[in-house]
Amino acid sequence: MNAATDEPRGSGPAYVRRPAGRARTGWPATQSGTFPGDELTRAEKLDLLGIDWDWSGIDTSVIGGSEGELAVERSLARFRANLAVIVWDAARLEGNTFTLPEVQTLLDGVTVEGKKIEEQQQVLALNEAYNELDRLMRAGEFRVTKDVSDKLHGLVARHEAIESGRFRGEGLVDGGGSVRLSTGGVVDGRAHGDGVCVLVEAFNDLTDYLDGVSDPRQKALLYAASATRHQFYFDGNKRTAKLMASGVLMSAGFDAISVPYSRLYEQNVSLDRLFSTNDATGYMNLLADCAR
Repeated sequence: MNAATDEPRGSGPAYVRRPAGRARTGWPATQSGTFPGDELTRAEKLDLLGIDWDWSGIDTSVIGGSEGELAVERSLARFRANLAVIVWDAARLEGNTFTLPEVQTLLDGVTVEGKKIEEQQQVLALNEAYNELDRLMRAGEFRVTKDVSDKLHGLVARHEAIESGRFRGEGLVDGGGSVRLSTGGVVDGRAHGDGVCVLVEAFNDLTDYLDGVSDPRQKALLYAASATRHQFYFDGNKRTAKLMASGVLMSAGFDAISVPYSRLYEQNVSLDRLFSTNDATGYMNLLADCAR
């Protein structure tokens, strides 16, 4: 995958199931010790979530939100009011050339002439996925589960991923997961293991850890960074991770994550660091600043 655009970059190396009691292979250790207020060592963070982070470098207080009984309804109302912009920014970050007025026209059901069918499909898929997130939220059905993630991925990446709605290795195709950095280098992907056992185990580790995180802002940022770093799917990982993280935030009355196209460079730099060093601090701080 391309760190900036989720572009497929071929297959990764063979994966080996983690022996009991040992760290998952492939997470390089370049720092030791604990961060202030964090009970986990860096090695434990990498083993459980595949990422390292420092809360002192992440300002969760900037995340917008409401208080009171109607907090969730208000966050969903803001989400619906800004949906066209959210879809447009998400598409532009993937290299889509649709302008905001063109996105609004397309979402109104009018075909925009002179645009590639692939770009049109991408915009419509994003809109469908965000609408499904809205439906899940309003029906009280949103959960941080693989089933929900697969459902959203099956919509947002249905025209792009080799197999949408499934983790890498669950279908007929093996490999994948490699990422090309914006600087041109390539980071080998996490192989999925026999019967996708490694990726499923990693997802379960992630959700088990998040069950113990009381602050929904921290939970959302951790999920987004860890799911992006793991590359659970062949394509559309960042988009799906942001959808899931937005669900976590809106469930608590906070605003959804929407990274503006104007901050593409910042996203690329933070993603390069995430994939090359496993340090998610910069990426998580960017996402927090883009949830208001």
